[in-house]
Amino acid sequence: MENIFNFSKNAFQNLKQEYNSHSSLLFVLLALLCIPLGYAFNSLSLALLIIITLINFKKANFSFKNYLIFPIALYLLMLLSYTWSIDTDRTIAAIFKELPLLLFPICFLLFRSFSDVEKQKIIKGFSYGMTAFAVFYLIKASVRFLSSQDTSVFFYHELVTKDVNAIHVSVYMAVSFFYFLVKPIKTNWDKLALAILFIMVFLLSSKNIVIVFMGLLGYYYLFFSKIAKKLRLRNLILLLVILSSLPFIGKVKERFKQEYETIMTDSSVNDVINKGSETVYNVSIKQAWNNDTFKPNDFFPGTAFRVYQFRIFMEFLKEEAIFWKGFGLDASYSKIEEKAIQYHLFLGNQFQEGYQKMNFHNQYIQTFAELGVFGLLLLLIMLVLSVRNAIDSNNYFHIAFSILIISLFFTESFLWRQRGVTFFIVMYCLLNTKIKSEQTIAI
Repeated sequence: MENIFNFSKNAFQNLKQEYNSHSSLLFVLLALLCIPLGYAFNSLSLALLIIITLINFKKANFSFKNYLIFPIALYLLMLLSYTWSIDTDRTIAAIFKELPLLLFPICFLLFRSFSDVEKQKIIKGFSYGMTAFAVFYLIKASVRFLSSQDTSVFFYHELVTKDVNAIHVSVYMAVSFFYFLVKPIKTNWDKLALAILFIMVFLLSSKNIVIVFMGLLGYYYLFFSKIAKKLRLRNLILLLVILSSLPFIGKVKERFKQEYETIMTDSSVNDVINKGSETVYNVSIKQAWNNDTFKPNDFFPGTAFRVYQFRIFMEFLKEEAIFWKGFGLDASYSKIEEKAIQYHLFLGNQFQEGYQKMNFHNQYIQTFAELGVFGLLLLLIMLVLSVRNAIDSNNYFHIAFSILIISLFFTESFLWRQRGVTFFIVMYCLLNTKIKSEQTIAI
């Protein structure tokens, strides 16, 4: 017992020593590590960061950083949208939920900029933390499997819960994987973390993230790995063979197969979902865009549903005066519901949520529909800045983060979730900080 206590004490002292170079460093890391936890932990970590920032504020630490103006401006536009919102109750609730978009940039303005070494320490802590979460999820799923013999507990939302969201977690895991991938010297623990995170990305079964993840791996081995020039072709062929086989495994195969069928075939029978004696049919992409009406037993796979959402957004642009101002922050749900009723979509029952309860599942469309063209422009400016800075610094980790986020925004309204906006804005602020006198050091 004494040995365990001494080990824990020494580990804590080492951690404290490593992370004591900046008064806010540990609290920024804490905010990232609390993301998969309950919303109360997210809010508490933000409050602690604000308190420590104010306590340690010195006028000399304040510096104007133009990249931080854009998320602040986006939040102020959200706030202003209350004045024209068609659903003020939802807008008020969302304004509080989106506070990280304002408060994290303000904190980054008030405290001293992180050096490259300090940024790497935060990313390192986050990556090890996500690995620990991955181990926890896998152990929990294994326990559930032993009692139920149901393999679905290892996949998608069943692995991490729908509230935490498998697609969101797959992004955290992928970003953490890339930290370990670019480390020049890897310990056995690092290699184990790489393997665990790699497996998690595929178990979480986000088709979009899996495809982009595979592409980023290929990009790394072609242009960033030490042996890229010598073995570029062989590396690429080997990587493609390995990765292309992974979508054909178990539940991952089912999700890719379903998407493929909805591209090629109209009204294919869905063998997974059933509604009593009623046959369920998959809606194809063509049908999602063209059908005048649907039936309650029509099921929209991911891609087809997003095509339908884009379709009704284009209709909103023609029918509603939303180009300049939008419906108001988080205020589009009533309009989405009207379209669901108009097209006779499945509206839910006591067991399952209806399509009218879902948002656009596309951050670009969501922002345009609710905040107008200026909201979309602010979002695009932030993404372009991030990509430009990543390319200028030739930082693969930053490039991977930026590409993952850009692709994720096509399939998820990521910033309209408290966990999503916290992850994005902390990483955005952190990675775009520049101290030109220092070189990036891998920890």
